[in-house]
Amino acid sequence: MSYQYDLFVIGAGSGGVRASRVAASKGYKVAVAESSALGGTCVNIGCVPKKLFVYGSEFSHVAQDAKGYGWSFPEPSFDWKTLRDNKTKEIERLNGIYGNLLASPGVEVIDGHGKLVDAHTVEVAGKTYTAERILIAVGATPFVPDIPGKEHVVVSDNMFYLEELPSKALVVGGGYIAVEFACILKGLGVDVTLAYRGDQLLRGFDSDVRAFASQEYIRLGVDVRLNTDVSSISEDDGIKRVTFKDGYDEDFGLVLYATGRVPNTASIGLADVGVDTSGKGAIKVNRNYQSSVPSIYAIGDVTDNIQLTPVAIKEAMALLDYWFEGRDVQLDYDNIPTAVFSQPQIGTVGLSEDDADSKGMDIRVYQTDFKAMKNTLSGNEGRSFMKLIVNNENDKVIGAHIVGDYAGEIIQGLGIAIKAGATKAHFDSTVGVHPTSAEEFVTFSANALKQRNR
Repeated sequence: MSYQYDLFVIGAGSGGVRASRVAASKGYKVAVAESSALGGTCVNIGCVPKKLFVYGSEFSHVAQDAKGYGWSFPEPSFDWKTLRDNKTKEIERLNGIYGNLLASPGVEVIDGHGKLVDAHTVEVAGKTYTAERILIAVGATPFVPDIPGKEHVVVSDNMFYLEELPSKALVVGGGYIAVEFACILKGLGVDVTLAYRGDQLLRGFDSDVRAFASQEYIRLGVDVRLNTDVSSISEDDGIKRVTFKDGYDEDFGLVLYATGRVPNTASIGLADVGVDTSGKGAIKVNRNYQSSVPSIYAIGDVTDNIQLTPVAIKEAMALLDYWFEGRDVQLDYDNIPTAVFSQPQIGTVGLSEDDADSKGMDIRVYQTDFKAMKNTLSGNEGRSFMKLIVNNENDKVIGAHIVGDYAGEIIQGLGIAIKAGATKAHFDSTVGVHPTSAEEFVTFSANALKQRNR
């Protein structure tokens, strides 16, 4: 049977764009449907604009920190609309780049919401298209629990286009998006409360990292409230009255829910064509990203695997190798470096101490916390934390964790070392770059061994 396209991609996010343009560059006829802006969540309402907001929020500390170094400035002021609109211009520039990336190899971009009709057919804006293979790469969307007044909250998608900044905000959630936006808002001069229903922020991260980071957020001025949840929300003249489950009421100018993300599969026709999904709506795939319908594949956040842009891109490349080179997917999901762009930043790769213990591994742990050199003259009380997990069986470093400045940059290099199987002896024999915070990772001595309850 002949089809209009060799490949039809639903979703022009990072994974969908990579799969589309590389397939087209190999001579295949490819179309991609996108109902929003090119680049998906990361480029438009995710990691890129969020990182720009992080940069913007960090400047609020410059004038104060610079005094100890002999600098003085007029009292700083901040204009939200300048940051917001300059961010938007940069995102629009990136949208153009993504358009060129697709146009250059000949990918046909179809504006509109793609929906499956059958195993080889997609409908967009009332028109149908056929393809030998269909790839679903529609990502994930914010989840808000069903509470009275949920219509009065915003999610992370909305934060990049707020008309005005509130003077007081509540962030609900305890994951990386929640802590990042709590720190962004605080840095931009907002009075911020961070409420989380659990007993510690950042579930899934190393327990020492969680505790240390939480204390640094409090030091920053974020009102962190653990074991706290919202019962209902009402609004009067723009003010959100939040009733917490303990019966306490408080008013906020903005309530941001950052309570997780779910696969964006509610309206793309999966059930109609027999594509199996999980209870959360994630598309079930085999090791080669093939769904229960052999001609339909899925990559990225829509599979509810590891929700990171670089992972989706790696999956796209692995899938192309499977399709066009005949190589089964061998993508290794272990030791993927991750950063949280809170203030301070968090970088992590490999196993946490908790993970290693749950696996019954014989480990030793090195860790330290200290005031970074930059803060010695500034009077800034912020501290940094670093931790290594070492497997006693073979001396391999199996985990590294950082809370502090440039954690995202540092953890990338450590990710390479751990992926390559570096041992503690390799770390010890490496000459440190002095004076830096990162040199702590190659100067850990027996004095830094953590006393553990085994």
